[in-house]
Amino acid sequence: MKSLETLIPKLVVAPGFVLGFAFIYGFMVWNGVLSVTGSRMLPNYDEFVGLAQYSRLWEMDRWWVALKNLGIFSVLYVGGSLLLGLLLAIVLDQKVRAEGVLRTVYLYPMALSFIVTGTAWKWILNPSLGLEKLMHDLGWASFKFDWLVQSDTAIYCIVIAGIWQSAGFAMALFLAGLRGIDDSIIKAAQIDGASLPRIYWRIILPILRPVVFSTILVLAHLSIKSFDLVMALTAGGPGFATDVPATFMFVMSFNRGQIGLGAASATMMLATVAAIVVPYLYSELRAKPHDR
Repeated sequence: MKSLETLIPKLVVAPGFVLGFAFIYGFMVWNGVLSVTGSRMLPNYDEFVGLAQYSRLWEMDRWWVALKNLGIFSVLYVGGSLLLGLLLAIVLDQKVRAEGVLRTVYLYPMALSFIVTGTAWKWILNPSLGLEKLMHDLGWASFKFDWLVQSDTAIYCIVIAGIWQSAGFAMALFLAGLRGIDDSIIKAAQIDGASLPRIYWRIILPILRPVVFSTILVLAHLSIKSFDLVMALTAGGPGFATDVPATFMFVMSFNRGQIGLGAASATMMLATVAAIVVPYLYSELRAKPHDR
C-alpha cells in the first residue's frame, strides 16, 4: 500500500514530464539538426551542409545589425529597468501613503503581454497619432519626436517600451529584498552620521546583491527573446533597422524560406541564453563542502 502511494504521484507527473522534455529538449535537438542541413521551405535532411549555414549567417550584414540592436537593447533595457525599479522600490520603502495603490500601478504593466505593450507604444510614439500630434494640438508646433520612423533611433523606442513594462517587476523584487533587511542596520548607520544615499550605496545595495543578480538574469533572458515587443512596435523596421536575432530567425525561417539559416540563428540564441543561465545554475546548485 505504501509503495502504491509513492507510485501514484509519479504516474500522474510522468506524462507531463515526458511531454515537456520531448517538446523542449526534443525541439532543441531538431533545431540543431536543421541548422546543419540545406533546408529551405521544408526540412531537407538529405542535404547535409555542416557548418555552412553558420558561416553564411556570420557573413550577413543583417545578422550583425541584429546583434548590434540586441546589444543596445539589452544594455539599456536591463540597466534602465534595474535603475528605475530600484528607485521606485526605495521610494515605496519609505512607507509612503497609498503604497498599495502605487505598487499595483507600477507592477501592472508586467501583467500585460509584450504584444499589448508594443501596440500601445506604437500609437503613443507614432508622429501622426501620438505624442507629437498631441503637442501640436496643444499649440507646441515646434515639438518633434519622430524616433519611431527614423532608422537610427527606432531601437530606442523599443527600449522605452521595454523599460516601461519591466521596471515594475524589478521594483517588486527590490522592494521584497528591502523589506527583508533589518531596520536596525539603517538606524545604526544613521546614528554614526551616514547619509541616506550613502547608506543605500554602501550597505543596502551590497546586501541586495543576490536580488540584483537574479533580476539581471531574468531581464537579460527576456531581452534575448524580445520578439513580440519588436514585432508589435516596429516589425523590425524601418527596413531591418530594429531587427534582433529573434525577428531575424522568424523572417528567415518563415518569410524568406531559409529554415536552415533560421535554425542556425536560433541555435546561436540558445547558446547565448545558455551562456547566461548555465553559470548561474552551476553557482546556485553546486554543493558546497560545508553543506554536505
